[in-house]
Amino acid sequence: MNKQHILQQFDNELGDIRGKLLQMGGMVEDMMKAAIDGFSTGNTAQLNEVLEQERQVNAFEIEIDDLCNHVIAKRQPIATDLRFLVASLKLIRDLERAGDEAEKMARSAIRFHEAGPGSAHRLDFAPMAAHVTSMLHKALDAYAREDAEVLIEIVREDKIVDEHFRNTIRLLISYVLEDARTISRSIDMLFFAKAMERIGDHSKNMAEHVVYMVKGRDMRHMPVD
Repeated sequence: MNKQHILQQFDNELGDIRGKLLQMGGMVEDMMKAAIDGFSTGNTAQLNEVLEQERQVNAFEIEIDDLCNHVIAKRQPIATDLRFLVASLKLIRDLERAGDEAEKMARSAIRFHEAGPGSAHRLDFAPMAAHVTSMLHKALDAYAREDAEVLIEIVREDKIVDEHFRNTIRLLISYVLEDARTISRSIDMLFFAKAMERIGDHSKNMAEHVVYMVKGRDMRHMPVD
């Protein structure tokens, strides 16, 4: 087997990892969008589908993890190829956890609607959801295009998401103080918002992994303006 053929095989293996990771990411995006839509509409079937997809995300994590480790052991990559594989391993961890958070969102939404009509206000999560969805999509797109510059945009959006979450807490506290009967449904909304906020955090982590992949810089705990 000549050197050119071996290099082509290696490129194909890396491409397969990239493709599967983006497929996994697309599923997590779909889960989050379905959880948000299901909360708004009360579509229990849609929310239960999110729970099923979480198992598929877990399967993706195991498959991609095995692929990365196999390539590292077999090819002994160096430099940019090794950084790509290490970053991919880190990315699937954050994607799997983001999938867990989307599942939590769906479970909170199911509990909220199963409680039936109540006196609790239903918060509008659309503005917060728009930013979190954007962050996750940008992080995946940055991985696909090897774009290290997107981190700044995602960090800015993460600050907006954090502010939305703080506002959510303030609103829910005011509801509970006004009427103790709102406690149960307010807690479900709080869990829903917290899970969404955590997806934003995982998206930021993913963007940091992309910077490491492209530039070899560890951005953890580093200030980004």
